[in-house]
Amino acid sequence: MEFAELREAIEKIEVVDSHAHNIVSLDSSFAFINSLSEATGDALSFAPHSLSFKRNLREIAQLYGTESSVDAVEQYRRLSGLQAISSKCFKAAGISAILIDDGLKLDNKHDIQWHKKFVPIVGRILRIESLAEEILNGEMPDGSTWTLDAFTETFLKSLRSVANDIFGLKSIAAYRSGLEINPHVTREDAEIGLSDVLRRGRPVRITNKSLIDHIFTHGLDVAQQFDLPLQIHTGFGDKDLDLRLSNPLHLRALLEDKRFSSCRIVLLHASYPFSKEASYLSSVYPQVYLDFGLAIPKLSVHGMRTSVKELLELAPIKKVMFSTDAYATPETYYLGVKRARDVVFSVLRDSCIDHDLSVTEAIEASKDIFTRNAIHLYKINIGVEHLGLKASESPSCMPGTHIAEHSVSLVRLLWVDASGQHRCRVVPKKRFDNVVKQNGVGLTFACMAMSSAVDGPAEETNLTGTGEIRLMPDLSTRRDIPWKNQEEMVLADMHLKPGEAWEYCPREALRRVSKVLKDEFNLEMNAGFENEFYLLKKLERDGKEVWAPIDSKPYCSSSGFDAISTLFQEIVAALNTLNVAVEQLHAEAGKGQYEMALGHTACTYAADNLIFTRETVRAIANKHGLLATFVPKYDLDDIGSGSHVHLSLWQNGENVFIASDASSQHGMSKVGEEFMAGVLDHLPSILAFTAPLPNSYDRIQPNTWSGAYQCWGKENREAPIRTACPPGIPNGFVSNFEIKSFDGCANPHLGLAAIIAAGIDGLRRHLRLPQPIDANPATLEGKLLRLPTSLSESLEALQKDEVVKELIGEKLFVAITGVRKAEIEYYSKNKEAYKQLIHRY
Repeated sequence: MEFAELREAIEKIEVVDSHAHNIVSLDSSFAFINSLSEATGDALSFAPHSLSFKRNLREIAQLYGTESSVDAVEQYRRLSGLQAISSKCFKAAGISAILIDDGLKLDNKHDIQWHKKFVPIVGRILRIESLAEEILNGEMPDGSTWTLDAFTETFLKSLRSVANDIFGLKSIAAYRSGLEINPHVTREDAEIGLSDVLRRGRPVRITNKSLIDHIFTHGLDVAQQFDLPLQIHTGFGDKDLDLRLSNPLHLRALLEDKRFSSCRIVLLHASYPFSKEASYLSSVYPQVYLDFGLAIPKLSVHGMRTSVKELLELAPIKKVMFSTDAYATPETYYLGVKRARDVVFSVLRDSCIDHDLSVTEAIEASKDIFTRNAIHLYKINIGVEHLGLKASESPSCMPGTHIAEHSVSLVRLLWVDASGQHRCRVVPKKRFDNVVKQNGVGLTFACMAMSSAVDGPAEETNLTGTGEIRLMPDLSTRRDIPWKNQEEMVLADMHLKPGEAWEYCPREALRRVSKVLKDEFNLEMNAGFENEFYLLKKLERDGKEVWAPIDSKPYCSSSGFDAISTLFQEIVAALNTLNVAVEQLHAEAGKGQYEMALGHTACTYAADNLIFTRETVRAIANKHGLLATFVPKYDLDDIGSGSHVHLSLWQNGENVFIASDASSQHGMSKVGEEFMAGVLDHLPSILAFTAPLPNSYDRIQPNTWSGAYQCWGKENREAPIRTACPPGIPNGFVSNFEIKSFDGCANPHLGLAAIIAAGIDGLRRHLRLPQPIDANPATLEGKLLRLPTSLSESLEALQKDEVVKELIGEKLFVAITGVRKAEIEYYSKNKEAYKQLIHRY
């Protein structure tokens, strides 16, 4: 069998090197010989007698046309100069892009920008331990000793500030405390770890396992928020590393943790000598990818071939990537690429001989391994001319890559105001990058004082057209707009000036109360929304344009879904690209009404996801000539639409709302009961946040599954609060509770903030729940309190609620009550005005 076609294809590929390090100047204390071996100190004297050393030295000598000796090569390097030998090595290697981990400490190393002289695209991989050490080697702003909270806040802020300018994160936990990461490391253990590290003095070198685990899990959080891969050193390295602790199987607890299931993890260095273990992990965990840099070219030829073959025994080819792990010298880049081409050819040729692959499939596999997999994973925007690929294989045609940066022309900054309306400012991409990312966009104080009817400040909000804030983009929420080519969107925070949050900011309000819940009770609230909405079509009646339901099919109708399935396929696909999980969708009971349930996540993310979902549904419906509306009672004679929210409490990655044993009352934990009892107690005032319009109360009526009475029930859909036992939860236990009196006109951040405030009060006062209602509350008239029947009543309850006022913040509280008063006044005078709400919500 001839394999010339395979060999030729591999030699022509302009490779993507997805993990390497900085090159040093020729006067660096780093000796050239160190780049040919992992050995140091006295062990280095034996390095020239290893197979890989002899082979690598000989190949460098052949490239330079010198004798095969260290002295001859070093003389050539000195005479030629770094610029010349770098050009020679990179040209011979054929590299189109390099991702550099600049956290490796090297004497007189060149910065990342310097490498762009030789390679078209050079990006950064940020080493999280190096960042942490850099922070701790610095001083606190007030000169005091670092606390865990101050360190963590600074660490996260630093990561997020550069997250959009890097291609991935990296951890060297294997070098410090091993790969048996504890994803549930306690705050107390992390604090002890920080004290231990600081006690050892500066320069700081973090080796304490608890602090390493704390840094690692927070790094994963940021990686997940920004959709960045996390590279992990696994397998062999220099003698600082305990090889026993670098087996990737130690990562199992982390890989099983559902909080991080969407974070893509790259196991570096073929995990040698644990290549089979790495292959297994990649085959069973969708988030695990493999990289064979360092194993090539540091092993013998047999060792290199064997390690790559072992990776491919179980791992999907789409998850295996090339890198050089080059460092200090340009020769390491050349050797890594040259030997990788030979090894990959040998391995794929053998696969063809063994009939695992055809030659055509082997050629495609080589392109995946050397270029396409890295482009997809790291979202590298690179032109076809650099890759040796056909136009149809261009990265811009590959699923999973972002729009090429130069093609994005506009960026939308989104916010949701006190009345729950989505609004945006749009700026050109160039201005966004040059100005807005750092300085924001100016916006009037009145932005948080507008009602659903008037785009001007309402009275009694204490906000006017005088004064200006800054809309600051939260770069972790920056997304390509799936339904608009060449546009991006990003959620915005409200700051008085960059770095100083405005007390009226809804997203900041949710962060504030979430921090209280975390600090006082070590709890986090998860949320998942169910969105009900109507799809309307434009008709002409009596010479007038009207919006009417697209159909009149019944609840959960298969034919009703058939009629609109193409639109939902597009919506779900768009939400997938926005990292919003859709769990279920169906036709609802109203004419032209549908429901879409989202996956649960931390409440701050859930609120963001709800905003993205509303934007997506409305935009794609509009694209199809339809109008999607989330108005609570679009038609007074039909079923209302809610935005029911399911809530649970989490601690160290575990759901602690659910009871620990069957003897617990109501199937929930003590903290779960106290939290939910607080929500039930404050529910009348919470409605001013979750049901913010007079129209909301046309929906909250008895016998409509909207929750009209102040009570709770087990799987009782007529109760405003329902405990749920979804599939997979043992009978008698509850994993979450649902609030039905939350609708599509609510600002999700403010609504969740009010709920957490109420829950905190329940926890502080150790409130207990009354007995659950297992009947239709409407049949128990006189025995149960009716929830507010109007916005006026819920506003009255809110104005008496000192707990919510304190936790939400007095200024924001006043603005919200002012906007609600404006809503009440306007709609009491304009009875038909609710019909125009379909164009706002």
